[in-house]
Amino acid sequence: MLQQYQKIMIAIDGSDEADLAFKKAVNVAKRNDAELLLAHVVDTRSFQSVSSFDGALAEEAMSMAKGTLDTYQQQAVDMGQTKVSSVLAYGSPKNIIAKELPKEYNIDLIMLGATGLNAVERLFIGSVSESVIRNASCDVLVVRTDLDNKLPKNEEKYASALLKQTYTSHFSWFESHNEESIFL
Repeated sequence: MLQQYQKIMIAIDGSDEADLAFKKAVNVAKRNDAELLLAHVVDTRSFQSVSSFDGALAEEAMSMAKGTLDTYQQQAVDMGQTKVSSVLAYGSPKNIIAKELPKEYNIDLIMLGATGLNAVERLFIGSVSESVIRNASCDVLVVRTDLDNKLPKNEEKYASALLKQTYTSHFSWFESHNEESIFL
């Protein structure tokens, strides 16, 4: 028996990674004849650091988020996804995407883009995708590639540079150690 998802949630934040995930989520939803929930979370913690809180700033963020969701919802319809809705939430994206929205909407698959955070940022604050993977009670699919399963051009350059850096680092280590000390 084949697994079929009924309610798929895609986390949208306007990034290139989220856009890749959105396109794949529409395709997965169509193949499964599933409902697609577009979710955007306004991270209210970012407003807490503003010393002179301005209500207009929050309203602008809300307006931009609503516009982003409307655009993606129309795109989903244009791509042939008929069962699509959206939700705009406020709070910590890690908690809301992993726990609150899946429970409230009976989600059985969460899809989201891989993050662009660097290693230092991940070490200190962690990425949303890592947190969702660890804490969600349903399946999670992190999307890294486009519809042709190819890395985006900027990701190819990054992966190539990382591989080269790793190879150079390992090669330098082996050069600095003699054979006897490595295999003793």
